[in-house]
Amino acid sequence: MRIGIPSETKTLEGRVALVPAACADLVRRGHEVFIQSGAGTKSGFSDDDFVRNGVKVVADADKLYESGELIVKVKEPIAGDLARLRKNHLLFCYLHLAAEPALTRSLCDIGLTGVAFESVEEMDGSLPLLAPMSIIAGRIAVQVGTHLLHQPAGGKGKLLGGLPSTDRGKVVVLGAGAAGGNSAALAAAGGANVIVFDKRPDRLAQMMALGANVTALYPYEEYVARELRDADLVVGAVLVPSARAPRVVTAAMVKDMEPGSVLADISIDQGGCFETSRPTTWKEPTYVVDGVTHFAVTNMPGAVPQTSSQAISAAILPYVQRLASGPAWRDYAPLKGGINVDAGKVVHPALEGVV
Repeated sequence: MRIGIPSETKTLEGRVALVPAACADLVRRGHEVFIQSGAGTKSGFSDDDFVRNGVKVVADADKLYESGELIVKVKEPIAGDLARLRKNHLLFCYLHLAAEPALTRSLCDIGLTGVAFESVEEMDGSLPLLAPMSIIAGRIAVQVGTHLLHQPAGGKGKLLGGLPSTDRGKVVVLGAGAAGGNSAALAAAGGANVIVFDKRPDRLAQMMALGANVTALYPYEEYVARELRDADLVVGAVLVPSARAPRVVTAAMVKDMEPGSVLADISIDQGGCFETSRPTTWKEPTYVVDGVTHFAVTNMPGAVPQTSSQAISAAILPYVQRLASGPAWRDYAPLKGGINVDAGKVVHPALEGVV
């Protein structure tokens, strides 16, 4: 099969879907792999690195989309990509269609088939293509949130870990999956007092095991509102696979928080779990509502493309191999379940009513 890897076009997005070593594996299996010139530069991979691994470098996006049958990218297609996608393309990337009715309609109008990374689910319920980026986003949320608490950034001027004779900072994490669990772990390791909310007893137990400075609670609305009032940093990491994220934090809760506090919404790709959330970019990552700084960048892992590209490439390669092997990929349950749009029709049950 002819596999095309375009440059990412989202604002300040530096990732590339497949690193040179992964491409080499596909070439050895008899596939033709094409990459748009410069697609790997921000991730630390030159065009020559790809050429040495048997990849054909094409000059621009037009030639890339003309060359590929299977289009493998990281983020959802935007205007320039949509203009080049065709009905015979098989698209494999993050789509997050539950929060994007306009994009859903565009893909349907094109008539292509799109398999979403975030919808590929293994038999044990794990989401192997979402997990690595969730881990990175969880850590970035705390790193960025720590900086946004600095007074020059508009924050409270508080050091999360504290020190003898001072109060520790307080971090509230909503959701204890891959993203939230990593946020909690990093905040706890830095010395903050951490409150983690989740509905699953096993995850609550995992969070308690992080240390004596971690408290794990069931997300009763009353408890969430109570803990947010004096929180310094709140990380939203609530996930309903392939569906729009539930709004766990209301505007009233945000208004009740202390000025200079920070909200980091990792769930923003799926619509956000704070009522006051709206998507931002790395160019303009924050905004303020009722004195509370909101960080809601829709491609958080794109800020560390060397790490992110290596992680996502390793995760998706086995699935790319199956997709490239021919129509039999539809018999493989995780990929079949990952189909969001099939020949121009919305087929994933979580997307019912999006368009």
